[in-house]
Amino acid sequence: MIIQRTKNAVNGTLTGVAVKILQLVLSFAVRTIFIRTLGIEYLGLNSLFASVFQVLNLAELGVSSALVFSMYKPIAEDDRQKICELMNLYRYYYRCIGAIVLCAGLVIIPVLPHLIEGTVPEDINLYLVYILNLIATVMSYWLFSYRSSILYAQQRLDIVNIITFFITAFTYAAQIICIVRFRNYYLYLTISIISQIVLNIIAAIVSKKMYPEFNPSGQLPIEERKQINSRVRDLFTARIGMVVNNSVDTMVISAFLGLQPVAVYQNYYYVVSSVMAFFNIFFAACTAGIGNSLIVNDDDSNRRLLYNLNHILFFAINFCCACLICLYQPFMKIWVGTDYMLDFRFVVLFAVYLFFEEAPRTMLNFKDAAGMWREDRLRPLITAAANVILNIILVQFIGLYGILLSTVLSFAVIAFPWLIHNIDKCLFKLNIPDYVMRYLKYAIVTIVSSTVCYFICESVVDQHFDGIVELFIRLMICTIVSIGIFFIIFAGKEETKYMIGVFSRMRNKDVKTN
Repeated sequence: MIIQRTKNAVNGTLTGVAVKILQLVLSFAVRTIFIRTLGIEYLGLNSLFASVFQVLNLAELGVSSALVFSMYKPIAEDDRQKICELMNLYRYYYRCIGAIVLCAGLVIIPVLPHLIEGTVPEDINLYLVYILNLIATVMSYWLFSYRSSILYAQQRLDIVNIITFFITAFTYAAQIICIVRFRNYYLYLTISIISQIVLNIIAAIVSKKMYPEFNPSGQLPIEERKQINSRVRDLFTARIGMVVNNSVDTMVISAFLGLQPVAVYQNYYYVVSSVMAFFNIFFAACTAGIGNSLIVNDDDSNRRLLYNLNHILFFAINFCCACLICLYQPFMKIWVGTDYMLDFRFVVLFAVYLFFEEAPRTMLNFKDAAGMWREDRLRPLITAAANVILNIILVQFIGLYGILLSTVLSFAVIAFPWLIHNIDKCLFKLNIPDYVMRYLKYAIVTIVSSTVCYFICESVVDQHFDGIVELFIRLMICTIVSIGIFFIIFAGKEETKYMIGVFSRMRNKDVKTN
């Protein structure tokens, strides 16, 4: 069974980009309608519950990652019986997880009012809204989730993305209609439940049709089950760290400052997280291919792959940071108006946040593809603990700015250097001084690009254009200047040649197996 790594990665990336663009456009429309039709408190409540259910989803424990990782080797060896046994174990685990999430969710109900400073909209039953969100989450586990595992392990994210594209289009369109026509928040949530059920069922049908030879059956030997359980336990700490870092900011803002600051902060975070989602699309499409490469190639080849993917990563980071610095405020002014804008120091910090959030992404993908969760189990936990402590302290002194600053500090000081150490120690040797200098050079290039783009935009564009035209001109300046600076500095590098080759194959759709 041959995995076409580059072809599948490119197909997964292209379809993922299509899905993400659709999600961004329609999600942006929904958020705008929320603010202008229902009110910003509804948006704050929606954001708060999204964070609460991220915490509840800790019950997933990383089971999906552990079991998909376990499929890489039997897929490479065409061991179909082992794959069926893994799917059977996956099904059992997800039934249990759904039950745990349901029970934990019901236990939280009495403390819901304490998570909000101030009041909620008068026509909202806080408990009913929460229960509808809980049902949608539980359904995501109970309805054929195990079927999607074979698509992920086979690196067929393009299939998952195509299904998601059509379900997403239906869901957001229906939600927009129900808000504009009926102004009914409960109907909006009900549509989420229905779409989750439909998504799982269609994914299961497609998976069954593509891979009819794989069905959940049989039982893994006890030793192999113990190995998987060990991976799940190791993933738990990583899962805690990820969830806390993603969720605690919103919950602390709600508890200390109220729902309106949550919505204002989340509007800005929505933009930067949407940008980061495109990074996730590309690297999610690459993970199975990296796992296959780690099995069949030597350390030198995999080290070179790490450097090459890092170069593509920082090419994108350089461009995105410049765009954030130059386009953030003009965009927010058009979208939400000056009443719901933060000052420019938040813009700078969000750009720094994006840099440190995305800088280790290639290493994280190698870590996950190698199943290196035990060796890395304490890093995300300590990072999350530092973030929580700094959040609670700084929000009382510098308010909303302290929330974002605490996240940046915990990533930059703890998570990032620790991950470099773990990759060098546990996966393959890195020349750490040289590797750190590579990152430092990328950081300097990003700072220079963003600064040059900002001064050009402020001195030229701001005086002559406004509205959509201003955004377009600023985008053109950022594109030409940031990409130009990057290629001037890194011209002739092997990593640059690799990147150009990848982009060329994506453009021409002439993708060879490798």
